[in-house]
Amino acid sequence: MAGNSFGNLFKLTTFGESHGVAIGGIIDGCPSGLEVDFDAIQAELNRRKPGQSEIVTQRKEPDTVEFLSGIFEGKTTGTPIGFSIQNANQKSKDYSHIKDVYRPSHADYTYEKKYGIRDYRGGGRSSARETASRVVAGALAKQFLKSVKIHAYTSSVGDIFLEKPYQDLDFSQIESNVIRCPDPETAERMIDRIKAIKKQGNTIGGTITCVLQNVPAGLGEPVFDKLHAELGKAMLSINAVKGFEYGSGFCGAKMTGTEHNDLFNADGSTKTNLSGGIQGGISNGMDIYFRVAFKPVATVIQKQEALNSRGELVDMQGKGRHDPCVVPRAVPIVEAMAALVLADYYLLNNTNK
Repeated sequence: MAGNSFGNLFKLTTFGESHGVAIGGIIDGCPSGLEVDFDAIQAELNRRKPGQSEIVTQRKEPDTVEFLSGIFEGKTTGTPIGFSIQNANQKSKDYSHIKDVYRPSHADYTYEKKYGIRDYRGGGRSSARETASRVVAGALAKQFLKSVKIHAYTSSVGDIFLEKPYQDLDFSQIESNVIRCPDPETAERMIDRIKAIKKQGNTIGGTITCVLQNVPAGLGEPVFDKLHAELGKAMLSINAVKGFEYGSGFCGAKMTGTEHNDLFNADGSTKTNLSGGIQGGISNGMDIYFRVAFKPVATVIQKQEALNSRGELVDMQGKGRHDPCVVPRAVPIVEAMAALVLADYYLLNNTNK
């Protein structure tokens, strides 16, 4: 299986399945001498882990990370950093009914067509549980990016949108509620919507907005390795992501050039930031901001038509513990992937000088 690694210089390779013994990864390219804050890494994992509130899956996993190599006396050595996270609360029997059935909008059918075999327990390698390894690596990347501020938050659930621009939000309020929306009133409406959807045995999608601040000008490579292209790849690699836009995004397509152009100030900053902090694929020193769209979780606790391995259409109903909305747990994943991209480009920039 290809495609298990992300990054060039700051590189993460992940391993493991949802219902295997453990998941984990290897981080290569992290500079030596970085003092590691283990509590901060665990705190990031705790933001992503299941069972943290009534609006997410009730699978109970401690998600405690164990570092196996690459760190000595609390500092990185410059060698590969290996780590693992034990799977402690698998309930594989919850998936026995889909052993020979392909669930709608899951990776069951495509995995079996590609590999001729699949781990049907929780989706195996295609499970979003793999993203816990990304959060570990992203948390370490954040510590490398000491001056950069990375804040992601829930900006919509279904048709409920946070209408305020990010400049008017207090990012310290993101963790004040279980939906991770920094506006209390909007957060309450979002939570109520998810609870109602959950009672129906259904699921709902939403969006996450991410803001990167204090990113210096000059990160990114022209042509094929543009900074926004790599951010887009990073976000689209996350389970359930269906869309990515940065800066003015699709709204920019409605504007004229004079409306959209970011005019300069004398110091090189710009009066507006419809470019989203990136021009020509290279950061310009302004805030980088983007939005990521997540589809509704494919497993619904309602009867639906599915296809089995004999080519028959059959009725099936989801079982087990599933998120009614993936968005609140995906917030730290979005931040982690953004940090991995920036860490890679920081190292690449220093190499090219």
